[in-house]
Amino acid sequence: MLLCITRAPIRAIAISVASTSRRTKAILIGHDAYLKPTGKFSAIDIEISDHGFIFSGRINKRTKNSLCACSSRSHAVDMSDPANDGKDLEANKGQELTGEKAPDINSAETGIIQEEVRRAAEIQNAFMPLRKLHEAERWMDRKLGGENYFETQGIDRIPEEAKTPPSIWNALMMWSSVAMHVGNIPLGVLGAEYGLSFNGAMSSATVGIMVGALFTAYTGTLGPKLGLRQIATSRYSFGFWGAKLCSVLNVVIGGGFAVVNAVVVGQILSAVSDYHMSIVVGVVIIAVISFILSVFGFRLIHSFEKYAWIAAFVLFVVLYAQGAPHAPPLDTPGTEKGIELSGAWLSFFALLFSSVSGWCSMAADYYCNYPKDTSKIKIFSLTWIGLVVPTCFTTYLGIVLGQAATLNAYPPYADAYNNHGLGGLLLEVWHPEGWSKFALVISVFTVCGNNIAINYSSGLSLQLLGDYFHAIPRFIWSFLFALVVAVLAIAGREHLSTIVSNFVSMLGYWTVSFTIILLIEDYVFRRGVDYNLKAWDKPDELPVGLAAVFSLIAGYCGGGVPGMAQVWYIGPIAAKFGGAGGDVGIFLSGVITLLVYPVTRYLERKYTGR
Repeated sequence: MLLCITRAPIRAIAISVASTSRRTKAILIGHDAYLKPTGKFSAIDIEISDHGFIFSGRINKRTKNSLCACSSRSHAVDMSDPANDGKDLEANKGQELTGEKAPDINSAETGIIQEEVRRAAEIQNAFMPLRKLHEAERWMDRKLGGENYFETQGIDRIPEEAKTPPSIWNALMMWSSVAMHVGNIPLGVLGAEYGLSFNGAMSSATVGIMVGALFTAYTGTLGPKLGLRQIATSRYSFGFWGAKLCSVLNVVIGGGFAVVNAVVVGQILSAVSDYHMSIVVGVVIIAVISFILSVFGFRLIHSFEKYAWIAAFVLFVVLYAQGAPHAPPLDTPGTEKGIELSGAWLSFFALLFSSVSGWCSMAADYYCNYPKDTSKIKIFSLTWIGLVVPTCFTTYLGIVLGQAATLNAYPPYADAYNNHGLGGLLLEVWHPEGWSKFALVISVFTVCGNNIAINYSSGLSLQLLGDYFHAIPRFIWSFLFALVVAVLAIAGREHLSTIVSNFVSMLGYWTVSFTIILLIEDYVFRRGVDYNLKAWDKPDELPVGLAAVFSLIAGYCGGGVPGMAQVWYIGPIAAKFGGAGGDVGIFLSGVITLLVYPVTRYLERKYTGR
């Protein structure tokens, strides 16, 4: 085996290596390495865009020198003899062609060898279907210019010299597109269904959104510092195995949001066709579009999200202007009174809190390409503003339409909403008919900004479940995720309000515990800097994770369950508010996690040393 390491990134260097054995194989370590057999295994073409490679097979001295000539600053170690089993790697580490000291191959700065990447690469090369899928990824990326437009990065940590940061303002624009979409309108409509007045719904939504966005804004700051995806950052508190639980929960969260969006799109397209087209068709259309856009990855998502919010903003301004005249006066009372009104206010707060805090397990996915010295304050502030402003804007619109259709019971709006759901309501509000149908079609694409981000992050989370999951390309996981979302959306297409009210608010119980655990770990136990970045994929060097997992479960079961207020279950504490209860699970989950994690983590560090 020959190990060739370069000190600096190299771009698109093609090397042809003669092979004397049909058993020749390559394990490619680094970013965007490409392996393509040519002929009858007579040669291997290796294209490297970053850092280095490992080539194993029968290699003579001449070939070795040719390989290492690929960079003026490279380091070669001969590992061809199986008896060595890699033992001469350390002995030869200092033998660099330039005469300079070779870099540490496990260096966090070079990022050349990552254990999890190596294990996944071995699995890929052992199974032809996986190898072909990855070859297809590389081929697509090269066809698009070879600049990672078709992202093949996966969950691998991004070292500093390999980062390709977009503008810092993308941190604002991206979330504007993610949050400003027609799928947020049903959240506001539920304010009237909870029995809240216009003022009550507005105040509850505003506070819930502003507080929930704090959680997502904080977790996003870990991306530039660690160069890791969000769930991968949780390994420094949940451990290698505990983070897998977070991966599963993250996929469930993303799936829930995506199902809501898909049903909304189905209702809208059905309304455009004058209800001749089934909701199912719209669900399938948005699933396909979201999948196709999500597979291109980080660069396309940032480019798309930078501008996608503009169309939504224009459409929604018109919707405000046409729908607001039929809303009830601001001082119109709601249907709930006394303690039950407090319960309704808290439940609506929980719903909106969860709708923005749900991104806390994905935020760093979109910041890991920013340099580690990127201002935390900028990332935090731009993320918070980018979530709060558009979410409030669309939720307020939903509140206005909900009040007009239910509390004020304006007949055309009430009939359209009761008979055809949100799609029928929007068709009635936008007028005249030609403009209405045009606006509905365009509004469908506003959902894409939200769904492609969900598809992208969910695919990454699934790769974190294990080496075999990692070996499968992200675009395959994104496809399977989109397929499952479509099936669930089709099954629940007639129950949008139930899905929204029951599912979304339940997300907050885990997101608040997740964020508090990461916050305490970062500022209390690691003082913001004590991260061994070489250990991100090494189970034996990461925390055991029992403290974090126990605290998460304690917060959810000890606080979330007794404090939840759902249609199918009202916890004993939530029931104290009477009627439909008052959802206080978020507060209880947060308090319990805040009390439990510092103690259990202290004990874990004391007895395990990590």
